Amino acid sequence: MTQRRLPSGQGPARRPSAARRSPTSGARATTGTKARTRNTGPVRAPSSRRTPGNDGGEAAKRTDAPRPRALTGRATILIAVIVALALAYTYPLRTYLDQETQIAQMEQSQAKQRETIADTAKELEKWQDDEYLRIQAREKYFYVRPGETPLLVYPDPEGAARDADEKAPAAAPDRWYDTLWSSVQAANAEPAN
Repeated sequence: MTQRRLPSGQGPARRPSAARRSPTSGARATTGTKARTRNTGPVRAPSSRRTPGNDGGEAAKRTDAPRPRALTGRATILIAVIVALALAYTYPLRTYLDQETQIAQMEQSQAKQRETIADTAKELEKWQDDEYLRIQAREKYFYVRPGETPLLVYPDPEGAARDADEKAPAAAPDRWYDTLWSSVQAANAEPAN
């Protein structure tokens, strides 16, 4: 029969063998049942294993091994190192993202400046043309070539009507409800016959 080990990892205590017993103990063991109950070895709890005579009896008790702790010391240190690294990398990451945002804004402003420069270059090319200069001088400063008569038109409808001896434009016709109300008032003003 093999001996079971205890959950603590130690094997069972050894019983003294028959060779180590004293001569009187051996004699007692053969004489009767009293000698068998008197053992010098450590007392063991009754075994919960099934024996051939105990087939239909009570179920065997199962002992649970001690559960390991949820967080060991190594796991705690590893988590602390990971948290420290995460905290150490947050500031550089934030700085990196801020710089990326600044770079994008600067690229947009450069694109706008390039568009402005291109528009200004086109305008400069126009001002290099002599015909464009003459057109601008006529429109903005009312310059004329020698021998031309300048003609200026001022938008003044009242002065134009006065000069042409025309009447001012007629007033807008009355609205329908004004006409209706004036007819009601006229009917009311007639004397009763």
